[in-house]
Amino acid sequence: MTATEPDELRQFDFWLGEWALTWGEDGRGTNRITAVLDNRVIKEEFDGTPSTPLQGLSVSTYNTQLGKWQQTWVDNSGSYLDFVGEFMDGKMIFSRETTLEGKPIIQRMVWYNIAEKTLDWNWERSNDGGETWQVVWQIHYQRK
Repeated sequence: MTATEPDELRQFDFWLGEWALTWGEDGRGTNRITAVLDNRVIKEEFDGTPSTPLQGLSVSTYNTQLGKWQQTWVDNSGSYLDFVGEFMDGKMIFSRETTLEGKPIIQRMVWYNIAEKTLDWNWERSNDGGETWQVVWQIHYQRK
């Protein structure tokens, strides 16, 4: 990082590394997070096996002109999701607006309880414009 680069470029470094994931009663998977392209892009390689066949990739970068993080997610079910977010109050929060069954919703991801060897992640949905949130999927990360 050069002196002219904003400090925000390092806000997602807590996520870097090899992670063992657990969720629900017996959900297990892995996630490999690396810094690529001159350390300007955070690359995620998610593998939900053996608990779920879901496998996916994301790339995240700090958009200096927007002053926000942006992430693109793709997976083996054909999903393409795009998010915008920021690090605030010890949490990284990315969100996106979409429709579900013809109704507008907001989806978000929240990284929280961030420590050196552990963190928690929620996939959440709001049906009321962000007034209330329902946790759809909660994953606990443990550094390998």
